[in-house]
Amino acid sequence: MVNDDLEQHRSMRLRDYAITQALARLETERPGFTPEAIVASICAYEEEGNIAHVLEKMPESVNGEPYTTLVVVDGGDDRTAEIARSFPGVIVIEFPVNLGHGIALQVAYRYSVRHNVKYVVTLDADGQNDPSEIPQILAPLLADAADFVLGSRVLGVDKTTDNVRKLGVRFFSFIMNRMTGSHITDTSTGYRALRVTMLADVVDRLRQQQYQTSELLITCLKRGWRVSEVPTEWYARVSGETKKGATWIYGFRYARVVFGTWWRER
Repeated sequence: MVNDDLEQHRSMRLRDYAITQALARLETERPGFTPEAIVASICAYEEEGNIAHVLEKMPESVNGEPYTTLVVVDGGDDRTAEIARSFPGVIVIEFPVNLGHGIALQVAYRYSVRHNVKYVVTLDADGQNDPSEIPQILAPLLADAADFVLGSRVLGVDKTTDNVRKLGVRFFSFIMNRMTGSHITDTSTGYRALRVTMLADVVDRLRQQQYQTSELLITCLKRGWRVSEVPTEWYARVSGETKKGATWIYGFRYARVVFGTWWRER
């Protein structure tokens, strides 16, 4: 037990050091930079074949308002960060090592809280989400009709071909709805809009290094924040393969996070 505690402490210190280095580099690259009230956050790990495709499709404004595009590069050995930096106005936080998708999201959330951002939209770096839909994802927040908006491929159109994963989306939505008393069709989507005051309330409760989607959603629901959905189109990856691993492994790990978070927040 003592050795486990020491290893966990060492791992956390190394993680915090890597994050500090990444934020220090950002400050060097963009001294005194202040993001807009709306931030579009893209977490990317070895997506050099896809990130340009996503950034090229980012809208000029959101409902006439300026916004900041933030790319959090979760380590890796390819040109993802270099390509993202080549786009004018794009802000890059680049981890020196891979820390996990959940940690990358937490850093984006904390960055937004610290800089008094009002709204964050998260989308994938693999081209599965259409950036032109950002205004409709954000609309319920701007209308003060929700605090957390999910882009649902079930209510919209899912153009991917993995029927097992499609079944998994519906299965986990059913389980989480039973757990939380909600009526959500797509609980595993990464395309979402978040009120930053909500993030300030929940970010310190997040623990997952990888499968944070369900952890964030369950935590927000249990703490009384308003969640809604809008239809979205879901596309196949532009190139490359998913980093989530085999479907059954992903399903097992996702289920463990779902039940673990529900037990913690019950």
